[in-house]
Amino acid sequence: MTIDPGWQGSLKLIYASHEQTTHVAHAEAKAPLKVQRSLYPEGKSVCHSIILHTAGGIVGGDRLDLDIQLQPQTKALITTAAAGKIYRTNGQAAKQTTRVEVSTGACLEWLPQETIVFDQSVYGQEMHVELAPEATWLGWEITRFGRSARGEQFLQGDWRSHTEIWQGGRPLWIDRQWLPGSEASFYGTHGLAGCPIVGSFAFVGQAVDGTVVEKARSLWAGTAGEIGVTRLPSGLLCRYRGHSTTAVRRWFVEVWQLVRLLFLGRSGCVPRVWGVS
Repeated sequence: MTIDPGWQGSLKLIYASHEQTTHVAHAEAKAPLKVQRSLYPEGKSVCHSIILHTAGGIVGGDRLDLDIQLQPQTKALITTAAAGKIYRTNGQAAKQTTRVEVSTGACLEWLPQETIVFDQSVYGQEMHVELAPEATWLGWEITRFGRSARGEQFLQGDWRSHTEIWQGGRPLWIDRQWLPGSEASFYGTHGLAGCPIVGSFAFVGQAVDGTVVEKARSLWAGTAGEIGVTRLPSGLLCRYRGHSTTAVRRWFVEVWQLVRLLFLGRSGCVPRVWGVS
């Protein structure tokens, strides 16, 4: 019996700036990954890009590689066209690797829509970010374990997430997460505690003081779920564990708008593809 090797997809994006306009200078895609045309809902200085996964979801054996480069003084916001789906394994592991280079004075906002991890899936994702001096990166990750609407829980499988952000040979943030599918992990206090949704929001590249931490905490208006906010050596980190995608995304959007205004000097501009106001 021959096992399907899965998709071997890739996407390379290079952003450049000309006359204060950020544009995609080079785009190279291999199915199932695709980038839609650039959008400028907040003016020419910030390029909005939407990544599309044409196969609809990731299965065992898939290998996806993303390479994103921002040249000096560029500003890009990258999101996805829809929620990501990680299907149950066919006996193989699936993996996505993202490499990012942000040059001097540039800023990348990495804001994908939520990922739904099906029961019995085996998946690992890695992101490595290299920041030049005076470069910034902010991003979030919202993950739902199991198709909650169907009563599904993540009781079998394996999920791993590894993010590293470096600047000048110095690590600014290294985050490793691992959730083996089991009742102990799903219900345990040190696992999901019965909560199917977790989220992380990070801003890296500038010092953040305590008043910003308190403001980010005060923006949480949810009633179901746990949140935490802390300073990084050069940035801010927010965590969520709970039951509502709507609640965590609303909070993350408000923190994102706060960070944008204080550190990037521009107001929040919600991409239409998110379907929220």
